[in-house]
Amino acid sequence: MPSLNPQPSTHLEASAGYDHRIISYIQNAAAHGLYEIRGLGAKRRLPHFDDLVFLGASLTRYPLEGYREKCTTKTLLGTRFASKPIELETPITIAGMSFGSLSATVKEAIGRAATEVGTSTTTGDGGMTPEERAASKTLVYQCLPSRYGFNPDDVRKADAIEIVIGQGAKPGGGGMLLGQKINPRVAEMRTLPAGVDQRSACRHPDWTGPDDLTIKIQELRELTDWEKPIYVKVGASRPYNDVKLAVQAGADVIVVDGMQGGTAATQSVFIEHVGIPTLAAIRQAVDALMEMNVKDEVQLVVSGGVRTGADVAKALALGADAVSIGQGVLFALGCNSSTYIQQGEAHSAEADYAQLGTAPGYCHHCHTGLCPVGVTTQDPILEQRLESDVGTRRLKNYLQTLNMELTTLARACGKQNVHHLEPEDLVALTIEAAAMARLPLAGTDWIPGT
Repeated sequence: MPSLNPQPSTHLEASAGYDHRIISYIQNAAAHGLYEIRGLGAKRRLPHFDDLVFLGASLTRYPLEGYREKCTTKTLLGTRFASKPIELETPITIAGMSFGSLSATVKEAIGRAATEVGTSTTTGDGGMTPEERAASKTLVYQCLPSRYGFNPDDVRKADAIEIVIGQGAKPGGGGMLLGQKINPRVAEMRTLPAGVDQRSACRHPDWTGPDDLTIKIQELRELTDWEKPIYVKVGASRPYNDVKLAVQAGADVIVVDGMQGGTAATQSVFIEHVGIPTLAAIRQAVDALMEMNVKDEVQLVVSGGVRTGADVAKALALGADAVSIGQGVLFALGCNSSTYIQQGEAHSAEADYAQLGTAPGYCHHCHTGLCPVGVTTQDPILEQRLESDVGTRRLKNYLQTLNMELTTLARACGKQNVHHLEPEDLVALTIEAAAMARLPLAGTDWIPGT
């Protein structure tokens, strides 16, 4: 007699270890013998800022009254040795994204938006364009392992220098710029043949150990008469020791980029399987600065998956002095939007996404140069789909919104300065986040692992 409560059939049940995603990966590898290259950041779910919440003021602390009581956002970076540290209106800065990965129009729009809100932007690999320098009141010049486009005269024109050791999306790996994005101007700036794939080095060519970082910092200080702050950027893998070495080498500012950080192009295996989450990296970096007794002397900038004003506030509460945003900037400019604006009219980009085999909201094809909305492209036709004025306005609105959310949360915690946010303003919602951020699990005084 058949059971009255038959067990569900398993013939359509996916294996936990071999679900449709893994099967597709294996079959693609078997068919082509190549790994996947893509843009943007990790797609896997990781402990993140969303797993933390603020403890707003009530009786034990008093909140500030709406917008009537001032909450300061002024931020100083590079106060350790530089004679001209950077003063910003907001702790929200823009990460390095190269001319090459982005169009010249986009780089100019980013510079103009950053100037209008009083923050800094960063060159990225491949050098500085005249348009970017003219549009940016405060511009950070990156010195990367590739040295593509590196120009001492442009270093002197910058307001700060960022020595890039690694990125959160690919610690230990070099960058990529595929041939379809290397147009004649990009090729000339990088001293490369046009139309040929470019692979950046994964370590600086004149370095064999941490002592060489000290030498490089000294060279850059002499080149700029000790005026410009020197940043050192590391991809989050061993932030505790890396931060200590960078401080010992003489850095003014440390940038720690968690594994949620994005990239224009790299192997998916890097994006998903190398590095540690931003949440875990912050506390290790802060520990290193405190142990060396330089927390108030060396500033910490955190990047990698910072998207909202709440993310910014939580990063500052955990010990960051500022944050740096990359992917959020691209989405604000229109990345993954279903339409683009030209001469005030909206046009559908759905067909262009379909040609790439994707759809708005799912696209990670930055490496192809075929961006349907004109953000990550060097194609002269596609590039026109993002007008500079439109991009500037959208990015300015986004950055202003983040700053308003940041100050709203700081006021709710009773802070007159966003830099007064502190770990005890936060609790965690998951055991993993509590352990990584070293915060109590909500409703308890338990910090896992302590």
